[in-house]
Amino acid sequence: MKFVCEKAILVSAISVASRTVAQKSAIAALEGIHIKAGMKLQLTGYNLETGITVSVPADITEPGECILPSRLFFEIIRKLPDEEVSVSVDESLQVSIRCGISSFSITATDAENYPELPDVEYANGVAVPQRALKELISGTIFSVAETQVRPVHTGCLFEVEDDTITVVAVDGFRLALRRCKLESPTGRTMKFVAPGAALKEVEKILADSDEPATFTLGTKHLLFEIGDATLVCRLLEGDFLDWRRVVPTDNPIHLAANVARLTASIERVSLIVSDRLKSPVRCTFGQDSGDFRTVTTIGAAHDVCSLAGDGKDLEIGFNCRYLLEALRAVPTEETVLELSNGLSPVVMTPPDGSGSYAYMVLPVRLKEA
Repeated sequence: MKFVCEKAILVSAISVASRTVAQKSAIAALEGIHIKAGMKLQLTGYNLETGITVSVPADITEPGECILPSRLFFEIIRKLPDEEVSVSVDESLQVSIRCGISSFSITATDAENYPELPDVEYANGVAVPQRALKELISGTIFSVAETQVRPVHTGCLFEVEDDTITVVAVDGFRLALRRCKLESPTGRTMKFVAPGAALKEVEKILADSDEPATFTLGTKHLLFEIGDATLVCRLLEGDFLDWRRVVPTDNPIHLAANVARLTASIERVSLIVSDRLKSPVRCTFGQDSGDFRTVTTIGAAHDVCSLAGDGKDLEIGFNCRYLLEALRAVPTEETVLELSNGLSPVVMTPPDGSGSYAYMVLPVRLKEA
């Protein structure tokens, strides 16, 4: 195998593909990055759950394939001068890397034992602007479950209904929902759960542009195509929470809030809260105002934020981190806080009633003041 490639292009490709290289595996080949030179230069990382392949332009004079140690290969290429990089692999798997006056010689591994990535039929792909898909993921991924108590909740539920995509994440303490409308109807209805770990990698690859990204649903796997990169991951199986039944829609109290001001108030009262010194924020919603207090062994904090509406002096407690993460994910300048009583969750919804997002946080039972 022999090819010449621009250093910057090669560094970027290795960086993306190596994210899914297995750290430790019974299949030693998976601990390296798979390089294949054919019509294009392809770099692949795969850990049996998620695989990323990046295709880049290169001047290929001898086709072939091998496995290279991903971290060492990345560090060598990254440190080379900003010129064209020449890589050649001989029959004994000795690799020669040259760039300007710099040269390296390392040993590759035979690619014969590298597993094939799962095939996904290209029949039902859904195209979404990269910016929109990135917002759907980043606006929900923080709410996936971190434990394996219910493995299906360690991923995000995708619901495609003709011209609408809804993404939902839950972890037992909160729920995050984002929804976007497509310019062109898909003509299809589908539902699946994509693993959170894979979606975090998809989020990193996506750009803030209107260029299309496509996801294709297979029987057991999901394929994302983003520019020159493809990511394939195993779908999560199981019954996802019926979110339509748990998100209350008839809350009697509606308070309009400026997201930046409300976030700042909660951030101030949470300064004395830590993982070691856990304490809920005690919220009292009155007429056009919200009163927030926290008390820990360090001391006490108090802040007031102006709101619009009558909170009917409702007192309710929340986990500071969950409340803040929901507020930081709200995409609008203003939001509506929907409340019922001290034991029911708060739901944040858009002021225009569009249903483009919903963030629900369950309350924490307060001790007597």
